[in-house]
Formats: sequence, C-alpha cells, structure tokens
Amino acid sequence: MRFPIRLSPPATSAAAAAAAVLAAFAIRRYLHPRSSMATSAHRRITTIFVAGKSTEDKQLLAAAVDGVLELGGEGGDSVEEVTVSLDSGAAGGAGFDAAAYMGALRASRFGRWMLWSPRMASTHDLVTHNFAKLPVGVVCVADVQLKGRGRSKNVWESPPGCLMFSFTSQMSDAQKLPLMQYVVCLAMTEAIKELCRAKGLPELDVKIKWPNDLYLERLKIGGILCTSSYQPKVYNICTGIGLNVDNENPTTCLNAALKELKVNSPMLTREDILASFFNKFEVLFEIFSNEGFQALEEQYYNSWLHSGQKVTVQDGHGTQRADSVVTIQGLTPSGYLYAIGEDGKSYELHPDGNSSSAIRQL
Repeated sequence: MRFPIRLSPPATSAAAAAAAVLAAFAIRRYLHPRSSMATSAHRRITTIFVAGKSTEDKQLLAAAVDGVLELGGEGGDSVEEVTVSLDSGAAGGAGFDAAAYMGALRASRFGRWMLWSPRMASTHDLVTHNFAKLPVGVVCVADVQLKGRGRSKNVWESPPGCLMFSFTSQMSDAQKLPLMQYVVCLAMTEAIKELCRAKGLPELDVKIKWPNDLYLERLKIGGILCTSSYQPKVYNICTGIGLNVDNENPTTCLNAALKELKVNSPMLTREDILASFFNKFEVLFEIFSNEGFQALEEQYYNSWLHSGQKVTVQDGHGTQRADSVVTIQGLTPSGYLYAIGEDGKSYELHPDGNSSSAIRQL
C-alpha cells in the first residue's frame, strides 16, 4: 500500500506552472465505472476548490489531486462527477472564505492545504478514500453535506451555517488511537474560548460530553468522528467535525448563544473557528504525541461534563442482571469511563455498551 507523504516541491518553476495549469483547467472525471450509461437525472456534480497557505502549498495540493478524486460509493446507477479548480471560491460570498481562513491560520502542520466544496456528500469520505493521494494534514471543508457521518453510522445533519470539515493525521502508537478523539474535543473547546477572548466576546462555555460530543447550555452543538486504518508502522487517521456556528436548528448554535449573552454582539465566523482550531490542535497534538494524554487530562476534565456525575449501570447477565448507581471519576488508561459504585466496586464503562456493565443514562 502507498504511504501518504508530504509532496516535494516541483523541481522547476515550469513543473509548478504545469501542475497549476492542469488543475486550473477544472478536469472532469467520471468516478463511477458505468458513468457513460447513466442519465443526467442520476448525475451529481461536485465542485472542489483547492487552496493553500502559500502559493507553493496550493500548487502541491493541486498536483496531488490532479483532477482525480474518489468521493466514495453512492450505490445504484448514480454518477459522481468531480470538478477541481484552483479558484478558491468567491471571497465575501455565502461560501467558505479560504483567504480569510488562511490569513488567520498559524499552524504549520495542519490545515495548510484545503479542499473546499459548496456541496458534497461527505468530507470524511473524501479524505478517507483519498488519504494516500493527499498531503498529511490536509483539510476538506463543505458548506453543505448530503451524507455527513456520525458515530455508529449515524448521519450528521448538515444545514448551511454549520462548520463541517475533515482532516488527516498520522500516529504510530496504537494505544493512543482511542484517545485521539479526546484531544480533538479539547482542542475545539479551547479554540472557541480563546477566539472569544481574542475578539472581546462573551466566553462560550462549550463542554465535552463523553466520548465525542460538544454541548452548550445542555444542548448538542457539535460532534467528532475519528476513524483509522493501518499501514506498516503507521496509522492513518481521518477526523471529521461538525459544529453549529450560525444554524440554530436542529438544536442551537454558537452565534445564537452570543446574541443571548450580549445584544448586537459580533458573530463568530466558520473561517476564524477553523483557523483557531488548527492553531490549538497543533499544540495539543504535539504534547499528546510526545507525553501522552496524561499531560492533557487536567485540561480535559476542566472541559467535560461528567466529573462526579452519577449514572445507572446494569451489572451482570440475564436474570442475574442488577442496577447499580456509580459515580464517574475520570477516564481509564484505555480511554473508557472510570466509575466507582456505592459499594466501592470499580467499573469501566463503554459507550453504547451491550456488555456486563452498560450505561443506562449519561
């Protein structure tokens, strides 16, 4: 299998220009093997724009994409037609402003390469299916998703105003993989708080609901999905995030909360939040990689909902099953909930559990 690598700069300026021209021509490729037999009624066109922190970053990503991206299987006779363009989209319009995002980005490893689409099936599917073609740290952003992915095969609702993105990373330590989602959750909560402080806005107390949801005022405003695949000596990680920024449905959103806290308050933008996230995530990921999750635990517990929370678990099997009330203490080394019962018995609680210790409420 191919390793995802950082692409080397083109050997000559002519090579760079050639790569740019290829991408700028908006090459169209039919990705379904029977595309020539499909009717226009079953054809969906996905336009993907290429952006980079620097001109070189943009050219490298364009060369990697080269007009060919797999968008995942849709089933039936539908045809996915992809158009790739070096144009980053119309700044100041309703779509994602790549220039504003790149201007606020300070991270050097993550988010420097961006694929953006006004409308696509799933950002997570795109980075998953094209991991080997793309530079590690690339981010894919969509204004609207048709089939956004959540945990346990749930579909994440993706209305306009929601920040929806997926990005790639790599890790060699398998024991750290289950904890990656906690680092991502922490990075987003910290990024939102720091952004509010920097802009002089009321601080939004976004909290983490274990294992991978974000809550504000007891309502869900975001979710994280981490998936991985293994290649020799390295795990390829795809992380997807959906965050309600300016869409009050289906629950609430960050800007609605700001309006309640301060009349005529300036609003947060998706571009600023995404840049702030990568600025924070890059720092936390470095700590996590070198020192482990223990170095971040205190910060994490300050941002989650569950310290001291009492929940009911079902202990045992069949007719021997009994309810027990336990108090959550923290996380186990493997990333599950650690709780203690009223009788002093220790529990390791798993999400959506069907095991001998299943959480009834959380």
